[in-house]
Amino acid sequence: METYFKYRNKPTTVDGIKFHSKKEAKRYQDLKLLELGKVISNLELQPVIPLMVNGVKIGRYTGDFKYIENGKEVIEDVKSKATKTRDYMLRKKILATYDPPIHIKEV
Repeated sequence: METYFKYRNKPTTVDGIKFHSKKEAKRYQDLKLLELGKVISNLELQPVIPLMVNGVKIGRYTGDFKYIENGKEVIEDVKSKATKTRDYMLRKKILATYDPPIHIKEV
């Protein structure tokens, strides 16, 4: 019997790393190729960013990937319509209020 995470995603393992979905695992493979080709650098999985409001930590946001592209840090989240929950949207809005703003690239 296959195991599914929430939202009916099928866990997939690549390079000994367990991903929440096939789509996330595929994106990891694409990013690894971009890193090998020196298009991006410093690929990191599951980056954690504290959620701060008025100097008080109220939670955290965990992205899928973080990397450097064209000298800029990119936080990436593999999303489908079903995974854009109210909680996710609120966290995304909080990060956008940072100075400098943190924008999440959705793929």
